[in-house]
Amino acid sequence: MPERAAWLPQAALVVGAVTVLRIVALGFDRTDLFVDESQYWLWGQRLDFGYYSKPPLIAWVIRAVTELAGSDAPFWVRLPGSLFHGATALILAALAARLFSARAAVFVALAYATLPMTTLGSILISTDTIMAPFFAGALYFFFRAAGEAQFRNAALAGLCLGLAFLAKYAAAYFLIGGALAHLLAPSARLTLRNWIAMLAVFALVILPNVAWNIANDLTTVEHTMDNVGWVRGAAWMSGLNPAGLAEFFFSQFAVFGPVMFAALLWFWVRPGRAKPLVWFSVPPLAIVCVQALMSKAYANWAVAAYFAGTLIVVPLLLQRAPRLLALSLVINGTIAALLPVLTVTAPAPEVNGRPLLARYLGRADLSRQILAEAEATGATAIVAEGRDLLADLFHTGRGAPVAFYALPPKGRPRSYYEQNFPLPEAAGGVLYVAARAPVCNGQEVAPSRLLDTGGGAYDGRHIAIYPVPGNCILDAD
Repeated sequence: MPERAAWLPQAALVVGAVTVLRIVALGFDRTDLFVDESQYWLWGQRLDFGYYSKPPLIAWVIRAVTELAGSDAPFWVRLPGSLFHGATALILAALAARLFSARAAVFVALAYATLPMTTLGSILISTDTIMAPFFAGALYFFFRAAGEAQFRNAALAGLCLGLAFLAKYAAAYFLIGGALAHLLAPSARLTLRNWIAMLAVFALVILPNVAWNIANDLTTVEHTMDNVGWVRGAAWMSGLNPAGLAEFFFSQFAVFGPVMFAALLWFWVRPGRAKPLVWFSVPPLAIVCVQALMSKAYANWAVAAYFAGTLIVVPLLLQRAPRLLALSLVINGTIAALLPVLTVTAPAPEVNGRPLLARYLGRADLSRQILAEAEATGATAIVAEGRDLLADLFHTGRGAPVAFYALPPKGRPRSYYEQNFPLPEAAGGVLYVAARAPVCNGQEVAPSRLLDTGGGAYDGRHIAIYPVPGNCILDAD
């Protein structure tokens, strides 16, 4: 046991150094909040037990940090990313020390802290990042409960899993993994009493979000079904999507790192002592691969596979192929160093005359142009076409004497903004921000200002401001 405890000072030093450097870089980050980040911040201004597209924990975390800081600046919105991933690295290291060795624990901490997905999640705040330490904590206490059969550990596993679920519903993969491990890996079996304890605490923690969904027409479930797509009808019968499957599968070499992902696939076949962990790693990737084949899947949808995946790959590479582990650390470490540098040097570098990080630039500038027009004209209401524009307007325009609205939904709301900020029927004159001119009384409205969209996320797009009566927007088809 003393040998296994020896990992902590070294791991804490490594993870602490990486985390501090990331926070310093974040202080010089020149990118704007992305659409999702701005939306999560807005959720935090309206605390609830659930939101249109995600469970609530990310909003609570951002609200807590910005309240403590007394600032809603992008630095503070994004700060939890580095801290949560640093905590995740140490939790996984603790489990590695328990299952393997103190040496494995140090390398697990270093490997996780430099994964590409960790680096990106430390720059941009996301639900994956908020889920990470709680999913890792659920793994830690699950294996402690399996090894020691203590009721307390099972309850703590349920608590961590519930919090992970409140961050992202992908935490439910843990239950599939736990069931498979129970059936196929005797060393990872819980007693019936401990299963009941874990599931009871998990259910209790997620109950407020379940109740919110029921009270709000299963809003988040409906959005999840929209994302899955093929489950709603017979769309999948039009044909499978092998290109989408290939794109998703090969994107995982970038998410987890090329050596790490290749090694994970190999160690699934020959896992050795890591066999119980395999069952927590396989289901997320396998299920999302099916989703990609049936419809589409984004690269981050299988992130839940890589908490256990790190615990499989690093100790086994350390034992069987240490040079490959060193190569992986060099590759991932280089990415971990370069990505924050790019956020500091933005808009440089450019590729073909366009900033490499254009997707994360120009959003706040466009909002400031819109707000300047509102101030110049005395407008008190702005209606924006699309979620992207509204997301940044709410954040950049916080405190401005102007209200922001979405176009009224036709049928079920398609965004948080349509759900909560539709243009009211009693609206008077508004500034309408859109790519196409609205038609009022049979004539196209002339723009009052053509917005400068160059050099950023909206580069090449025609976006203008149109002063119109509110009923013109409400009556539009």
